[in-house]
Amino acid sequence: MFTVTIRDHLMIAHSLRGEVFGPAQRLHGATYVVDATFQRPELDGDNLVIDMDLAAREVRGIVSALSYQNLDDAPDFAGTNTTTEFLAKVIADRLASCIHDGALGHGARGLTGLTVRLHESHIAWADYQRAL
Repeated sequence: MFTVTIRDHLMIAHSLRGEVFGPAQRLHGATYVVDATFQRPELDGDNLVIDMDLAAREVRGIVSALSYQNLDDAPDFAGTNTTTEFLAKVIADRLASCIHDGALGHGARGLTGLTVRLHESHIAWADYQRAL
């Protein structure tokens, strides 16, 4: 399996409901390193997994739309705990939509999977993997 990973970052504010979250129940900031990994079993006709420039542009667009927001105030996330795991899925699903809509070019048609990893710190991260 061939993979290409595009890295970006995301800065948000949020609070999490439930005693399990301890002090994170209060409003706090989070800065994530975001890794989006695209996979396919065979390279395309140009020997690429994905056009890295197009992929980086789409990843940047998705994380920019979320960055510098208090997610507690975002209508899309009303009543939802925006955990690291949840946000990894949101980003992966939005990227999958871009791929299906053709925003990553003709070569993206051969992609079979996508993994989004959000690094919450140097010791903790979460992944969401999905088929395409």
